[in-house]
Amino acid sequence: MLRPGVPGLSDNIRVRSIVGRFLEHSRLIYFANDGNEEIYIGSADWMIRNLNRRVEIVCPITDPPLRRFLKDQVLEAYLRDNTNARELAPDGFYKRVICGAGEEPFDSQMYFEGDMSL
Repeated sequence: MLRPGVPGLSDNIRVRSIVGRFLEHSRLIYFANDGNEEIYIGSADWMIRNLNRRVEIVCPITDPPLRRFLKDQVLEAYLRDNTNARELAPDGFYKRVICGAGEEPFDSQMYFEGDMSL
């Protein structure tokens, strides 16, 4: 139902999906809230099958060091991914993120398998 990038409605919303080798991955939700940041972690994708027929949880992260780690390390890596990432367009379809000219390919899932040095 969410349509990011609709002018005047959701133009500041960005939805990114990482579909790679590992099916289990972080469920991290970040709200900037005009400087009053909120970070949540969750147990499932927000799909009808997960929300209507299972018990799932989303919880806020309040510990400052953990919040910094999730934002500066985890979220940064996922937003940098140009190998497995897709972004939800205003038309409701996901479009593959393309590695730009001169840009090195970056796979966030393989990054988390390694030493995590951005």
